[in-house]
Amino acid sequence: MTLPIGATAPDFEAETTEGKIKFHDWIGNSWALLFSHPKDFTPVCTTELGALARLKPEFDKRGVKLMGLSVDPVDRHAKWSEDIKETQGAAPNFPMIADTDYNVSKLYGMLPAAISGDPLVRTAADNQTVRNVFVIGPDKKIKLVLVYPMTTGRNFQEILRVIDSLQLTAKHRVATPADWAQGDDVIIAGSVSNDEAKTIYPQGWKEPKPYIRIVPQPK
Repeated sequence: MTLPIGATAPDFEAETTEGKIKFHDWIGNSWALLFSHPKDFTPVCTTELGALARLKPEFDKRGVKLMGLSVDPVDRHAKWSEDIKETQGAAPNFPMIADTDYNVSKLYGMLPAAISGDPLVRTAADNQTVRNVFVIGPDKKIKLVLVYPMTTGRNFQEILRVIDSLQLTAKHRVATPADWAQGDDVIIAGSVSNDEAKTIYPQGWKEPKPYIRIVPQPK
């Protein structure tokens, strides 16, 4: 089972393309995106890693650290990075975990506990469940889980949109409606009473129903 939203993200030590890391220490006081792949040298993942590398400045602006994962070893990650740069115009500019013992994949519910053996003899189809996105807050809690099939590339604009919502709603007692984008109106959280809302929003709010209280996005 994939870890639920609100669970503490399991801590771990792992070898990466940028050396050994201890995950919680690496996150520090930042947000983090852990982004997994079933196998190196797979076509959809190649496009995803290139796209994420090009978008890294957008994640940096939001204080979000990026961490990739594949069960293949570090030397294969390095060779794959060359292909990604050649075909996508940008190589991964963030660490990639070499999860050769499947430890992280198992901790995060992406592979069954019984899996063992040489990762190089496993195919992408064997690891097809290692296609997750986890957004983790500075409190080390899981804020978002997305799981994609191997045939569908991930939408990073959507991931950035969700991070914008997560960071806004962590700071203010609001929620974001369907298809919300930065700057759109938001909804006062249900945990805020009308009396409290009057002090926070003295200008009032739109109320198409008593349980839908709409205000401009807080600054």
